[in-house]
Amino acid sequence: MNIEQKVIEWRHHIHQHPEFGTQEHETAAFVASKLEEFGIEVHTGIGGTGVVGILKCGDSDRSIGLRADMDALHIHEENTFDYASVNEGAMHACGHDGHTAMLLAAAHELAQTKNFDGTVYFIFQPDEERGTGAKAMIADGLFTRWKIDGVYAMHNLPGIEAGHFVTRPHSVMASESSFEIEVLATGGHAAMPHMGTDPIVVGAQIVTAIQTIVSRNLSAIDETAVISVTEFATNGTVNVIPTKVTITGDTRSFTDIALNKIEKALERVVAGQCMSAGVDYTYKFNNSFLSTINTPAETAYAVRAAETVVGEDKVNGSCQPFTISEDFSFMLREAPGCYILVGNGAGCGCGSVALHKPTYDFNDNILVSGLRYWQTLVEQCLAK
Repeated sequence: MNIEQKVIEWRHHIHQHPEFGTQEHETAAFVASKLEEFGIEVHTGIGGTGVVGILKCGDSDRSIGLRADMDALHIHEENTFDYASVNEGAMHACGHDGHTAMLLAAAHELAQTKNFDGTVYFIFQPDEERGTGAKAMIADGLFTRWKIDGVYAMHNLPGIEAGHFVTRPHSVMASESSFEIEVLATGGHAAMPHMGTDPIVVGAQIVTAIQTIVSRNLSAIDETAVISVTEFATNGTVNVIPTKVTITGDTRSFTDIALNKIEKALERVVAGQCMSAGVDYTYKFNNSFLSTINTPAETAYAVRAAETVVGEDKVNGSCQPFTISEDFSFMLREAPGCYILVGNGAGCGCGSVALHKPTYDFNDNILVSGLRYWQTLVEQCLAK
């Protein structure tokens, strides 16, 4: 069986047996067994269920890290093909099965050809979806136990033509943070609002004031961001003014400076509105993902490798940034690198179903392009 057939077989096997973040025991064991079969040094249990394979060739001290994510989503699969999920309520609806299979296939090819001089670290990461996997591997010494000069990741994206690559230097994806605001008042009878304080009125003013943060606190040129209030809940009823309003939401931005400004401005808005109305509040702000910031030199390497594989006409090295988020951002704070996206399919054709939908499937037609991208990136960055 050639590598083109093997990578499809591996992808289908992983798709059929999805596992949630931090629980990727079967997937990690499958990955480790394949790496060992290829003759690659294997380290398991990194950051929980993470796997690192190490392949050395020649005598250079240069190195490169290649990362793939392994976790699945809490989604019931609606596809009916023969490799559909056999694990109820779990599904590879983001293509991590394809990412893992492509990196495994690249490891196989590089172990066979050994057409490079240096060390390759194959990083198979758990729990990307919840944003804890990269941090767990980092905390477990990913960048201190091993010398990784540059780190790279690849993700599929429906809506882009199959096999086309897009990336950009600097911020390619946004940070993601959530906030929760509680407005605490005395409440009262709906017929006698003057006898107490009303958190609904204050909450409504907070929601309105939040809309001024981006337009009046951030630069329109280099601090693009979005803040969305997504839930407004009370403990009142039809004739009862509530004692509490809970406001939750989500914010995305492309720089750490903008992220810090938003966090401070949100609390300032809440504190001001609550103080003027004489009510109390609580405020929580949680950052799940940092902005994904590619370094220019490593982005140039990634673009060159992609162009070598699919041609210049199928590579965009200066795409617009995406407001979706990725925990690979934490690895890019530890080492220079590049995050690149490969098209899964556009229009109504194969691979065009959006990520995180129950009918999504990774496009097998892009597996070879993906594995050859990884192989070429290593051979060019660690050229003999």
